[in-house]
Amino acid sequence: MEKRPHILLFNPDQWRGDVLGHMGNEAAVTPNLDRLVETEAVSFRNAFCQNPVCTPSRCSFMSGWYPHVRGHRTMYHMMRPDEPVLLKQLKDAGYHVWWGGKNDLVPPDGGFDAYCDVKYEPERKPRAMFGGAFEGGASTWRGEPGDDRYYSFYVGELDAGGELDYFDSDWANVMGAVDLIRNAPEDRPLCIYLPLLYPHPPYAVESRWLELIDRSKLPDRISVDRLAGEKPSILSGLRQLYNMQTWSEERWTELRATYYAMCARVDHQFGLIMEALKEKGIYDDTAIFVFSDHGDFTGDYGLVEKNQNTFEDCLTRVPFVVKPPADAGVKPRVSEALVELVDLPATVHHYAGITADYSHFGRSLAPLIEGATDEHRDAVFCEGGRLHGETHCNESAPANENPATLYFPRGEMQRSEGPEHTKATMVRTKRYKYVRRLYETDELYDLEQDPHETTNRIHDDEMAEVAQALKERMLQFYQETCDVVPHKRDSRGK
Repeated sequence: MEKRPHILLFNPDQWRGDVLGHMGNEAAVTPNLDRLVETEAVSFRNAFCQNPVCTPSRCSFMSGWYPHVRGHRTMYHMMRPDEPVLLKQLKDAGYHVWWGGKNDLVPPDGGFDAYCDVKYEPERKPRAMFGGAFEGGASTWRGEPGDDRYYSFYVGELDAGGELDYFDSDWANVMGAVDLIRNAPEDRPLCIYLPLLYPHPPYAVESRWLELIDRSKLPDRISVDRLAGEKPSILSGLRQLYNMQTWSEERWTELRATYYAMCARVDHQFGLIMEALKEKGIYDDTAIFVFSDHGDFTGDYGLVEKNQNTFEDCLTRVPFVVKPPADAGVKPRVSEALVELVDLPATVHHYAGITADYSHFGRSLAPLIEGATDEHRDAVFCEGGRLHGETHCNESAPANENPATLYFPRGEMQRSEGPEHTKATMVRTKRYKYVRRLYETDELYDLEQDPHETTNRIHDDEMAEVAQALKERMLQFYQETCDVVPHKRDSRGK
């Protein structure tokens, strides 16, 4: 068998695609990723997820399926044993698969043996994530119920307890991966899957990362007073429940700086993995994939966190960086091509020499990475929400039913039987974005004239032909991807 490259799947959670130095964002502190793209990798400026929350996106990028193919469109409907998962394919192909980090992919009660050789548990117990921000209800940083900090997710500086860094599960998993690389088995190729939690909020980080962010270089925030035309009702509903209308621009700046600092921390952790691969002498033989599952509002539109059925670029555009093994062709650069996270499995298959035994909708990025072409897709898609009466899809859970919990506002919007949690689908080309919303007004944006999606032009007669063309493109998308037929045929005998 031809020697297979090692695979690194570095998967931080909720990282916006615009918070990268090499994308021209002067406030972003991402030197390790920037250096990689300058010398050995391709970063895709227009990479998009297929659902703007964790589990549906992960089910999609691990299978090459869109969320609608098998109903993976909630946080509580994960990949079943009979469904394709990239980690299992790599394990079955002979890879030693090491998984260090969050799940949000498969039901944990079924175990992880089918998907990895090691589901890492650190020997040293990590401290509670975000300084324990999710535990105990109200705390000093939240204030009392009704305070304009209560649902803000803004913690600020973490107390590292006298250490250089606050030893949480992200640090534990990164250092576990470093130890694995140093002691890597010689007889099998490695697949390291690092689904970190940062920069997912609450917005909290150590001082040494906060100090790196120059607030004066932060891009302008997309404020509410810039919005025109009909916007999705879930956005105004969330703003009302978050109760952050009293926030000054200075307060928003500190929240945003904290998020940028969280991204800087993740970039540093990525650098530690790169150093370990080089010290072990296997860096050149490793295909590296850096990508996030979705983005984050981070103050844009007067909101924090994310939601499940709107598709602003800050939520749907994600980092996607690929360094192939040294014996594969690469033209290092920032690519302008439209790509989707469903392209991940096809690209990993390409470098690992795996032939998929099931139907999926990803396309290998290798021709783009090699520089053979600059074209890949004419449009990208994202989808979410639910039908009226689909109460099993409203995602109610103890984590969002109690008003004392941080996710209560989003839970309330998704429990609504009004239009707020309507089923919705996005089609986006390089210039235009159209969103079909089942129970409320559709959206249409000219991204060339309005890159921040502030003015909905769905009722603009001058855009009627554009809207019709995008509706046809969406119909084609659904017809092409509406199901998958098993490759193994059943016998028709008696």
